Amino acid sequence: MKPLNDQQEQARIWFEGLRDRICAEFEAIEREANSNASFTYTPWNREGEGVAPGEGGSGVRGVMKGKVFEKVGVNVSTVGGSFAPEFAKTINGASENPEFFATGISLVAHMANPHVPAVHMNTRFLTTTKSWFGGGADLNPPLPYAEDTEFFHDVLKQACDAHDPAHYPRFKQWADDYFYIPHRRVHRGVGGIFYDHLECPDDAAFDANFAFTRAVGDAFLAAFPPIVRKRMGAQWNEADKAQQLEWRGRYAEFNLVHDRGTLFGLKTGGNIEAILMSLPPMASWS
Repeated sequence: MKPLNDQQEQARIWFEGLRDRICAEFEAIEREANSNASFTYTPWNREGEGVAPGEGGSGVRGVMKGKVFEKVGVNVSTVGGSFAPEFAKTINGASENPEFFATGISLVAHMANPHVPAVHMNTRFLTTTKSWFGGGADLNPPLPYAEDTEFFHDVLKQACDAHDPAHYPRFKQWADDYFYIPHRRVHRGVGGIFYDHLECPDDAAFDANFAFTRAVGDAFLAAFPPIVRKRMGAQWNEADKAQQLEWRGRYAEFNLVHDRGTLFGLKTGGNIEAILMSLPPMASWS
């Protein structure tokens, strides 16, 4: 992989630092529940056809299974190389030159208590003949609480509004459109924000879009842990668990059939376990 430029290095450092802060917070929640669960980190190197050893970049898969977090994965990766010709046609700026660079963080948490929502968050920086940021966060409760949904969205809205008042309505709608399961005719959860192709043609655009992407990561840390702490002690019954497992089946369907991040990882020779860490540990289909 080519040496990183200053922008790519800044993004990589930020994403890895965000991973550290998120994992520390999640481990603190486990300790509050009298659990000694902690993350296990597994480094991996990008491999695949046409990728010379040590030249494709790498990542670290972080996984924790505990009392509160039944399964949570927090992954970071920094990879580069060339897209396959057909796949390159689907990527912004890669149709004429298939070379790419990508760095980012991806997180999915499946919770033990059905009253605690699952959650997804990712932010990333990509470079082809263009460069851009993308990402977002969305809440996925098996048993929705209107006040939790409102709180989660309000924190994200504040982060968006501080950068551009047009961001939240646009990116909320984008999430509603994207996190939808057409064959079920239902949304995957209660939404959040999703954005892509915040292009960086110059340093000023990079600085602005990078600042917004950092705000999204900080907003996730402000929004999700309070909901976990509020709900993790709630009593639940077998009907609640059954609803959680059936909902997880739909989450799995979306991620295997429609999720662009899953496809990107598979098409670029990423680590299979890291790519599929979004799948729940248990699910059911009635």
